[in-house]
Order: sequence, then C-alpha cells, then structure tokens
Amino acid sequence: MKTILHVDMDAFYASVEMARDASLAHIPMFVGGSARGVVLSANYPARVYGITAGMPSTRARRLCPQVAVVHPDFDHYTEVSKAVAEVFDTLTDRVEMASIDEAFIDLTSALRRLGGDAAAVAEGVRAQVMDEQGIACSVGIGPSKFIAKLASKAAKPDGLKVVHPDDVISFLHPLPVDAIWGVGEVTAEKLHRLGLMTVRDIANTPRTTLQRAMGEGQGGLLFDLAWGQDERSVLAREPAERSIGSQETFGRDTDDEEVVATEILRMAARTASRMRAQAMVGRVVTLSVRFADFTTITRTGTLKAPTDLTGDIHSEAMRLWRKLHLSRARIRRVGVRVEKLASKDDTYTQPALDEPRCGWEQAEQAVDQAVLRFGPAAVQRARLTRRGTRAPVG
Repeated sequence: MKTILHVDMDAFYASVEMARDASLAHIPMFVGGSARGVVLSANYPARVYGITAGMPSTRARRLCPQVAVVHPDFDHYTEVSKAVAEVFDTLTDRVEMASIDEAFIDLTSALRRLGGDAAAVAEGVRAQVMDEQGIACSVGIGPSKFIAKLASKAAKPDGLKVVHPDDVISFLHPLPVDAIWGVGEVTAEKLHRLGLMTVRDIANTPRTTLQRAMGEGQGGLLFDLAWGQDERSVLAREPAERSIGSQETFGRDTDDEEVVATEILRMAARTASRMRAQAMVGRVVTLSVRFADFTTITRTGTLKAPTDLTGDIHSEAMRLWRKLHLSRARIRRVGVRVEKLASKDDTYTQPALDEPRCGWEQAEQAVDQAVLRFGPAAVQRARLTRRGTRAPVG
C-alpha cells in the first residue's frame, strides 16, 4: 500500500508577501493588479469579504475598498518554491512538483528510514517550511494521489489530514461530485442533471451507465475515482544540477555583519543537513550575496576533501565572505550552496591520525535524528538561539 503526501501551500503568493511584510498578516490583502487584471492570491482576512483567486481586481476592490494590493514578484515566489522543494528532497527522491505551490511526495519506500509515522513526517515538513520560509502549508496523506489531494483540501488552512486505506470510502463518498479530480462546472452540472449529487451517488451507478452518459473514458474514470481507485504514480522530478543549498532573504536590508555572519552559519547548517539526508558530499562551496539594489554576486571555493559537515561548509563560506571586504553594505539576501556533489557511499576520505573515533560526523547525525523527531528547533548551535541574531522578518 502506498503512502502519498500532498503538500499545498496556503494562499501561496499572499503568504510569501505576508512573510516579507508582517503588517499585511491581519488586514485584507491580495496579490494581483490594483486597477486591472485579476486576483492571484488572497489572504484569509480578504476571503471573509468574498475575495477569491481569479476574481477581477476591480470587483475585489468593490467588495473590500480598504483591501491592500501587492503587485506580484514572481522571481521571489519561484525562489521560495525552490527552497520548499529542497525540504521535500531531504525526505525522498520521489517528489513531484505539481505546480509552484503544491507537490506530491511518495514516502512508501522511505517511510521506514524516516521513523515509520507518516503523520509525524508531515508535521516535520510543515514545521520546517514555516521555520525556513515563514509560510503555512496543509498536508494530506492517503494511499493515492487522488485521496492525498482531497485530504490536503480538507486540512486547509494550515492543517494535516490523514486518510487511512480502510477509511477511504467513508471519507470520499459524502463529498460533492465536484470534489472529484477533473470535475468542473460543466461536468458537475451534467452529473446533477443525472441526479448524481455526491461521490456516493456516482459509486452506486453502474459503470456502463456512466460510460453511456459521460463517454467511455470519462465515465470509467469517474467510477474508479468514486471508489478511491487511482493507480497514478508520483512522477519524480528530473534531477537538476548536482547541488544542494539554502538561502535567506532578510525581511529588512541589513548592514550588520554579525547578523549576516549568523545567517551564513544557519544556511551552512541547513545545507549540510540536506546533504546528509540525501547521502551526498561535496567539495565546492558557493556563497551568494544579494545587495539592497538587487545586485547579486557569488564567490566559490574548493575544500581539500568532500564533506557534509556544517563546520567545514561554514568555514569556507565565511572565508569567502571575509574576502569580499564589504563595509556597511546593505545586504538583502545570503545563500550557501555546495556543488559538484557525489554519493557519500562512493567517496573515500583519508582519516587523520589524530582524528577521534567519534567526532562531528556522529554528532551531526545525532542532531539530524533529533530534528527529524522533534522539529527544526530541537537542537541548534548556540549562536543560532540567541535573540536578535535571526534574519529579521517583516
């Protein structure tokens, strides 16, 4: 039996903007055009007024004249989406990004390694996405993509819903017909004319009757889905360049070198953790710095030996940072990436004669296990726990 997660970012564009500007969190706002165009994403206070995605902006402003309008920043949304996908990649290579703000994750073969509790893994994902990006996501768990997607919808906003195989029918059958994947207004109206209002109604209609009324292909698919039968596999993404990294956009541009240095440590730790989760090591470390005027520079260094340890990656990233000799420059974003990766199993590192039998490698493996079980803040380096050293948000 498969274990599939469907992760759906709640009001994605709006959530990203609220993470950048906390003042938008408790007022009605939407992302889109102010006078022309449509609403791309609305936060939940705006939805109270009936504002929804796809609505003309002019109508949204009539429904709520005081609504705040934020023009979209698609480059930033893409960056956040890629960062969230890197969180998913630490679980398994069976990840399908269905869109910029949703993904299917097949945990079937990875679940034992992750502790055996799919709900705990899902809560860990939700906590990590919130911790790293400041946005909420809803997660559905089911034995198929179809059920997992319906479960994530039922979990909104900012929730988790598990549908066990034995509960599929009781969960599915009370739903309206338009809950079925691919049933839009036209198809729903046609089903209603046939007297079919719920998924149970479709399930209790003979397949041949549905095929005569809806067409052989669509009628058969509706019947199968009404009984929770969905054999589609998660389509794993084609691997991109062999690199793993992390980046953080400051809520306010900063020229505080201590804040930047702390964030470089945080990015190094996050990158190293992701490398260990995928059993990869690398020698090439790249530091990226984006300034307040959006100018971006990168600097690259090569380590003596492949590594997946935070200290090694952080030391090289800081060496690259110090070589920039920046003085009071306003920094918008920093990132740390390790490139030209190789499988740890295929890489040999000559141990030093004075190297202890147990060292940082074992310590960081223990930290990874604690974080996996208790969440991203379970164990951190002391510098990352100090007040005032976190990247400012809002």
